[in-house]
Amino acid sequence: MGRGDKSAYTDKQKRKAAHIEESEREQGRSKEDAERIAWATVNKQDGGGRKSGSGRKSS
Repeated sequence: MGRGDKSAYTDKQKRKAAHIEESEREQGRSKEDAERIAWATVNKQDGGGRKSGSGRKSS
C-alpha cells in the first residue's frame, strides 16, 4: 500500500478500501489516485483507523 501504516484499520475497512480502489481503477484512474480516493473515502465514512480507549465511539 502507498502511504502510511494501514495496520490500525480493521479487516472490514481494508476490504472496503480495496473494493473502492478497484471501482476507481475501472473508471480509468491511476493506481495512486484510486488508492488515495479509496482510503479518503474509508476515513470519511468510518472516521479513520481502529481507535482504542474510553473515548471510542460505538457504531
